[in-house]
Amino acid sequence: MITCYLGLGSNLDDPERQLQQALSALGKIPESRLAAASPVYRSAPMGPEGQQDYLNAVVALVTKLEPLPLLDALQGIENAQGRVREERWGPRCIDLDILLYGNLLVSESRLQIPHPGLAERNFVLVPLMDICDPRHKLPDGTDLATLAERCPSGRLERTRIRLRTH
Repeated sequence: MITCYLGLGSNLDDPERQLQQALSALGKIPESRLAAASPVYRSAPMGPEGQQDYLNAVVALVTKLEPLPLLDALQGIENAQGRVREERWGPRCIDLDILLYGNLLVSESRLQIPHPGLAERNFVLVPLMDICDPRHKLPDGTDLATLAERCPSGRLERTRIRLRTH
């Protein structure tokens, strides 16, 4: 069993409901179990102007699935929730990303682990450090706290929304 960390984001179609629905679906992935969920954060959107704010969270998933089957499961959840991939960094009802998968480095056309945008996204690093030790080292030896210190700041607000893992 490997502990991986997944980023969740939504800014369409009742984002709080979308996150909770995704969390419920994540809990049903075969050979996997949810171990933790961060608080939910509100962040400014990346990408095209005129988007609503995002709600973001990070979950820890303990799984026997290899990275690509896990990616397939995440994309299946996105598709089931109505995710449409039209515009890069455009608005979306749900976005599920593999941030870390144990201490594994993956560089494939469909999947990069650690997530290539991890170091530039405070809306991922802050909730990640809520459920993962800030001293946790990435495969390149950099720890999460150092990444967070170097990360460009953007508007980020912790909400009172709590995702239910059971």
